[in-house]
Amino acid sequence: MADRAGAIAAGQVHPAAEEDAPTATSALPTPRHRWLGLGFLALWGPGLVVMLADTDAGSLITASQSGAQWGYKMIMPQVILMPILYVVQEITVRLGIVTGQGHGALIRARFGRWWALLSACTLFVSAIGALLTEFAGVAGVGQLFGVSPWVTIPIATVFLLALALTGSYGRVERIGIAVGLAELAFFVAMFMSRPHIGAMAHGLGSMPLGNSSYLLLVAANVGAVIMPWMVFYQQGAVIDKQLSVATIRQARQDTAFGAVLTQLIMISMVVAVAATIGLHNPGAALNTVGQIAGALTPYLGHLGGTVLFGLGMMGAALVAAIVSSLAGAWGLAEVFGWKHTLNERPNRRTAKFYITYALAHVVGAVLVLASVDLVNLSVDVEVMNALLLPIVLGFLLALEAKALPEQWRMRGFRKYLTWTLCLLVMGFGLYMVPSTLGWT
Repeated sequence: MADRAGAIAAGQVHPAAEEDAPTATSALPTPRHRWLGLGFLALWGPGLVVMLADTDAGSLITASQSGAQWGYKMIMPQVILMPILYVVQEITVRLGIVTGQGHGALIRARFGRWWALLSACTLFVSAIGALLTEFAGVAGVGQLFGVSPWVTIPIATVFLLALALTGSYGRVERIGIAVGLAELAFFVAMFMSRPHIGAMAHGLGSMPLGNSSYLLLVAANVGAVIMPWMVFYQQGAVIDKQLSVATIRQARQDTAFGAVLTQLIMISMVVAVAATIGLHNPGAALNTVGQIAGALTPYLGHLGGTVLFGLGMMGAALVAAIVSSLAGAWGLAEVFGWKHTLNERPNRRTAKFYITYALAHVVGAVLVLASVDLVNLSVDVEVMNALLLPIVLGFLLALEAKALPEQWRMRGFRKYLTWTLCLLVMGFGLYMVPSTLGWT
């Protein structure tokens, strides 16, 4: 307690974190977990959920276009993105666990209310945009099986609203992981596509970065890696899960495993499309769920091209909807000082948080059912995320340097590597904006 009091006095930990800060024994494995040798699993979750959400409907469409146009040459960029994903999200782990405060609350405490409002606006716009994209993905999967969006969208909305009312962050996390693991269906589809191993090996060693078309798709993939809602979600999730500094190692392992898994899912999509559409019909239109499934089915059959693809896309869309909407509600609550936690059912203290969460879903569902141009909408969301990257990553790096006690900050080579990777992400994200908007 004396150490923490000294940290508060020195401005290293904000006093507002005291009320909800995790204790030194929070979230440690029980003796039963240790006996089973699965204690680390009790501490995993936030990193895995947020990474499964990163492979959302828009990202998978981008992966499909990458595989169709450039085949196996687009595998290596997905591999390179693994450490980038990890280093960015690992910062949120340290910020959340060490300070006990969410991302929005830390920005307010360190940089003032107006900067916090700016971050909240970028978050909310990004979260709503993500929800629209995911609902469009859910509608597209339903249409593969002849189900109207007027059925699938309301069902998905009710499911997402009910999920937050369980009164337990742990339950939401477990359901989110279970839903997101449906994305493993893409691995089965990849094997069904029977990729040529020799061609894959050759593609791994080939990255034609001098080609503007290839570079634009690389930028699109990079721009889809870091979303504002990912940063807000994981920082809030480690707090709601009550992780302590004693569990940071496990939280990092959780994040690293998630980063590898989500990029392997992206690679499986690239390979499945490269071995089929990319080989026989590289010019096929792949802007919607229906177009991708229609192009894959002649090669993978109804099971691979429609059932497995639809199952994986549904899991990806739903877990991303869970994460983005929770991140949006958490972030706004932090900036405005509202009580926010999934460990309490709605009451007078948490009413504003839950109302915000519910409104995001209702607005997203209504806009999708109103027959908005979903293809152009997905492009607009992609561009918006790219434009928001400098703001999001700028705040993240500034907080890492200012809000953490000295012993928890990056130093030396690690610091410069992380800054370099973040600057590359921002640069690639901004690079794709003019071409996407048709300015070049």
